[in-house]
Amino acid sequence: MGDLPRLTLTATVLDAPDARELAAFYERLLGWTRGDDEPDWVTLVPPQGGAGLAFQTEPDHVRPVWPAGPGDPPMMAHLDIQVDDLDLASAHAVRAGATLAGFQPQDDVRVHLDPAGHPFCLYL
Repeated sequence: MGDLPRLTLTATVLDAPDARELAAFYERLLGWTRGDDEPDWVTLVPPQGGAGLAFQTEPDHVRPVWPAGPGDPPMMAHLDIQVDDLDLASAHAVRAGATLAGFQPQDDVRVHLDPAGHPFCLYL
């Protein structure tokens, strides 16, 4: 392990039917600013630095189902977002365009779905 190249995680990429539309949702949700802004590729940059989010248009995007049942397209990843007030953050997410998921596995977590169907968790 001594000869590893330098590796820097710069972003998590989410596919969507429309990259700009999904980026606009996360821009409203997180308050981050846009970096790259192309029709099929948009990045958001966190104000404090670190890894950001990127959005890529995928015309054949299939919405994941959460929780997935037999034969459903499962989520491949999800975002965890720490908050200081769960109810306030959940209401903000819904105003920004999220949907509160029908199944909530824990009292201190709120699972939401973004406009492309990707689950994300707000937690204390």
